[in-house]
Amino acid sequence: MTHLPSRKLRLGAFLTAAGSNVAAWRHHATPADAPVNLAHIQTLASLAEQGKFDFLFIADSAYITKDSTPYFLSRFDPMTILSALAVTTKHIGLVGTFTTSYSEPFTTARQLASLDKLSGGRAGWNAVTSALEGLGRNHGQEKIMEHSLRYRVAGEYLEVAKGLWDSWEDDAFVRNKETGQYADFDKMHTLDHEGEFFKVQGPLNMERSPQGRPILFQAGGSDAGKRLAAKHADAIFSRHSDLKLAAEFARDIREQLASFGRGPDELRIFPTITPIVGATEEEAQRRYEETCAYVDIELALKYLSRYFSFHDFSQYPLDEPLPEGLEQIGKDSFKSTSELYLRIAREEGLTLRQLALRVSTPRGDFVGTPRKIADTIQKRFETGDIDGYIISGHVQPEGLRDFVEQVVPILQERGLFRTEYEEDTLRGHLGLQYPVNRYTAQREREAGAVR
Repeated sequence: MTHLPSRKLRLGAFLTAAGSNVAAWRHHATPADAPVNLAHIQTLASLAEQGKFDFLFIADSAYITKDSTPYFLSRFDPMTILSALAVTTKHIGLVGTFTTSYSEPFTTARQLASLDKLSGGRAGWNAVTSALEGLGRNHGQEKIMEHSLRYRVAGEYLEVAKGLWDSWEDDAFVRNKETGQYADFDKMHTLDHEGEFFKVQGPLNMERSPQGRPILFQAGGSDAGKRLAAKHADAIFSRHSDLKLAAEFARDIREQLASFGRGPDELRIFPTITPIVGATEEEAQRRYEETCAYVDIELALKYLSRYFSFHDFSQYPLDEPLPEGLEQIGKDSFKSTSELYLRIAREEGLTLRQLALRVSTPRGDFVGTPRKIADTIQKRFETGDIDGYIISGHVQPEGLRDFVEQVVPILQERGLFRTEYEEDTLRGHLGLQYPVNRYTAQREREAGAVR
């Protein structure tokens, strides 16, 4: 396949420090303390930047139990590690997960604006509503908010954050030593927001970055999540790498974009994939089976339970289909993910054992030789239903290194992917338009009306 596309593929690196396999920390080449090993995480960031990736992507949650994935038990807060990586990287985007359910919009907006300025315009925010039941108990509540309420809160939260990021117009900070003028206060604006959930005055005490404001990612696949993404997001993290599901998802998102007066080119769609590279098909399969061997059924059931409010799956027969009624268990937790897993189990007739192992040891269609993986990526990219992929290494750093060193050069040779960074900001990498400050835009409209 050598077709030269008019569009360019975009790539993110999922910064799960141990890997996508729930027992990846046991791999011989992965540091046992990978999630809190700064040198290891810097190595992953350096590999992704060497591969000219668009961004690093960090998932997060602030709730654990003894049944949590082992390497979730101790891991860096995203803002902390991304701030460190802002100093040791030069080009790659820095996207972190921060909740809209258990934080204040002013604080989050300030932290992200600070990271954006610190990194020269490379910050991104994966805005999540938080789905783990116990999170409420870590924040003075008995349980998490009901699903639709979480998304109403998130909608207002994002409105507030975007408003605060417009507190200062681009040229507000004069800093003229001769006249003594530090800022042009005609270009400073208070938000004075009073809504259903938040009351925020502003202004934000951080100027705009070279990309205007941080890039907004959204990861929800439910109807409410897709509406939120269509209204606010610059990019969406999708679980649909399958051709049919990706097409359905893209069509739905683009229809919703239009309903908010947005064009199809205003949002980027990124499924996540777990490539496993081998010199031959047999070697790639062996590598996959190697990592599967670390996962026993008890660990797999615990991992599956995370998406169903830590429901106890050990009470059911392992080699029979899933019981009825599980839809209700997951409805206020990871709604779209639990629905997807149940759909797969029903459609393929999977037993509980088969589903748990499928979820905890993801394989997909990206296991094989470098050329086969590049072919599959190209074929799906050229459908126009996705804009790129978030690459999750099955174990780290091996998974990411193999992809960067063996698959990326093929994509570059075919003209699919950049050979050098052409832009300085994450917004530039993603080919998204600069967001004109709302007050600047209003002033320009008024000046045009007068003329």
